[in-house]
Amino acid sequence: MISGHSAHRLMLRFFAGISRRTTKMAALWTHFKQGGWGMYLILFWSIITIGIIIERALYLYGSSINKDVFLATMQKCILAGDVAKAVKMCSAANAPLARIVQAGLVKVNRSDEEVQAAMDEAALREIPKIAKRTGFLALLANLAMLSGLLGTVSGLITSFGAVSGESVDPSQKARILAEGISEAMNCTAFGLIIAIIGLIGYAVLNGKTQTLEDDINEASVQVLNLVVNNRQKVNLGGVAHAA
Repeated sequence: MISGHSAHRLMLRFFAGISRRTTKMAALWTHFKQGGWGMYLILFWSIITIGIIIERALYLYGSSINKDVFLATMQKCILAGDVAKAVKMCSAANAPLARIVQAGLVKVNRSDEEVQAAMDEAALREIPKIAKRTGFLALLANLAMLSGLLGTVSGLITSFGAVSGESVDPSQKARILAEGISEAMNCTAFGLIIAIIGLIGYAVLNGKTQTLEDDINEASVQVLNLVVNNRQKVNLGGVAHAA
């Protein structure tokens, strides 16, 4: 059991942690306000950027299957003549690679050209789903950086206007100058942060997209070759039932 002294220490640590997080959030909000109107533009780009990164990551990593294991399973089924089982396993996998291979397997009782055409048609449906929206991350990173630059220019204009303006109260010049510099620096910092996040997300997701596309190209060719070279072993009666 926890003694009264230990429980008291745990409570103190808990509330101290909350206090530190609250202080950090307050400091972040202060920097956001000091950044001026440009921060809201950067915030808009950041929401879209993070949303695309999360959505694409969920789709791409959720669509991944072990290519080598999948091909070994397909090879085992096709060499055994059990294409119906291979079709069922493709349905269970529920991934772009599996759906493309399945499209060819259900046409295995047709000519080689029709099997190839069926896989190509499925690939034309699946590959755009893999690649879509990822390219926007590079654009959004540039927009966030340029928005930060625009906020920086706005802050510097404010600062120089305070220094050179004859109508500005001399006692207020230092304050306006500091506010303008603060606006410029905060916009620069936040714009760069979002740009870095966007570019890292683009690099990672684009690499994953390319890997999936390469796996699809390799697997579809290998499965097609297996089918073409082992047609005499295929149980055509079970294929139509599985499809």
